[in-house]
Amino acid sequence: MTRQIFATGGVGRVKPCRLIDLNEHADPRGSLSVVETGRDIEFDVKRVYYLYDLPVATVRGAHGHRNLEQLVIAVHGQFEITVDDGHHRSRYLLDHPSRGLLIGPMVWRNLINFSPGAVGLVLASELYDESDYYRDYDEFLRDAWAEA
Repeated sequence: MTRQIFATGGVGRVKPCRLIDLNEHADPRGSLSVVETGRDIEFDVKRVYYLYDLPVATVRGAHGHRNLEQLVIAVHGQFEITVDDGHHRSRYLLDHPSRGLLIGPMVWRNLINFSPGAVGLVLASELYDESDYYRDYDEFLRDAWAEA
């Protein structure tokens, strides 16, 4: 079961982070989960990528975005995501392909504690643009606090 592990307030001052349940269809042939723009997510998907062959102790993410929105799904195995908007932090466990975590702009994220064989799928609202990234946490905090 995907769940929030800890929280110190709502994260995401521009758009709050939140878990969403995806439309799931299951029958004797297997299961299928669906993500639809305008129903499940508010943004048009412009980029899709996935993470795999992840060492259990690795940290992925370790950045924030100025404008990008994302939906992150553990399509196999499990991992945790910590989110931080400079004012509040929260941690989520993603462990089922029928749930995902929506992450809005101005949120720092770390993906951690990968189970062996975990695969993470990310749907993004924009094409890759290096200028949208915060790679330095202190710079991110400075801008996050300036928006307060």
